[in-house]
Amino acid sequence: MWLIKFLPDWIFYGLLFVGLIGLFITYFLKLLPIPALYLYKTPIQVASIAAIVIGTFMSGAIFNEHAWLEKVRELEAQLKEKEIESVKENVKIDTKVITKTQVIKERGQDIVKYIDREVVKYDNTCVIPKEFIEAHNRAAENIK
Repeated sequence: MWLIKFLPDWIFYGLLFVGLIGLFITYFLKLLPIPALYLYKTPIQVASIAAIVIGTFMSGAIFNEHAWLEKVRELEAQLKEKEIESVKENVKIDTKVITKTQVIKERGQDIVKYIDREVVKYDNTCVIPKEFIEAHNRAAENIK
């Protein structure tokens, strides 16, 4: 509530206390020897009850506000802890990705070396039969 932010808490507790005192005093106005005060019994009771209602409501609102602020503080603390854990886990994940990338590159280089080594063996001995060459040439001539 916006009113809680502008006024200090003790005002609402004081309003509740004043309302209780005012209601308590109205019950003893009969005992006072001044009859003119007894005429103000009803307005004092109404004002006291209104003060009690407002003070009680605002006291509850203040309590609720403090409870929510405490929950927010707890969640912020948990969030900070989780952010720290997240940074640590991100570092672990980054190191895993880097090592896996290095392993993949090394395997790729090994495969390239293997292919270079094996292709040289078959490159010199690669004999294509003459029949295949002739069939290929005839097929190319028929396309034109």
